[in-house]
Amino acid sequence: MGVVDREGQRLEDILRLRRAERRLPADEDLIAVRLRLESEVGPTVTRAAVARLLGVSHTALRRWIARGDLPVVLDTDGKQRIPLPAALDWAERTRAGREIGARRSHVLEPAVLEDRRSAERLRADQLVEVPDQPESHERAALRSLAYHRAVAKQLRRPVIDQARSQLRAWVLQGKIDERYADAWEEVLRGRVSDVRLALGEDSQRMRDLRQNSPFAGSLPEQSRLKILQAVR
Repeated sequence: MGVVDREGQRLEDILRLRRAERRLPADEDLIAVRLRLESEVGPTVTRAAVARLLGVSHTALRRWIARGDLPVVLDTDGKQRIPLPAALDWAERTRAGREIGARRSHVLEPAVLEDRRSAERLRADQLVEVPDQPESHERAALRSLAYHRAVAKQLRRPVIDQARSQLRAWVLQGKIDERYADAWEEVLRGRVSDVRLALGEDSQRMRDLRQNSPFAGSLPEQSRLKILQAVR
């Protein structure tokens, strides 16, 4: 099996494990195996690998990247790569589209259009009040507050479940202080309405928690960029 085939197989296995985690969210063994596979793949994926994973042409993928629909980062060679979590999320959305009968060539278009409409509806200026020339730390806190209030507006139980899975992964990896992990777990155990209120709460407790948030990546890329541009 070639390098490309091995990478593709790992990505497919990760997607299977993500589906299994949704059925068995408390199974730490599943999370541990997924994390190992993700570490083998790395934090980012090539555009070619993502095109294969999504089952779309390279041209279509480049077009969506150019429009800001998919996030990209630059590797050490200056080449564009796509963050692994984003690639996996889009793969799941693509396959969900195929399950309901979307045509192969247009399977991403409904998701892309949905994200664009969501970004167009987003009024970042109504989420937070931005003072003139805020300090850098204040700007970061306001962006985080605006981001989480935007997440709260469209929050559903599957998004909370995904955040809990991310939190458990951080705990297994030792990437979050136990106190913050316990505090987030308390928040995420609540009703959807209670989680919405907590995410948008402008208190010192939630400001501290939002610095290590399992909801990172919960907003479409265009909505995230709109918030960054609005809160300066």
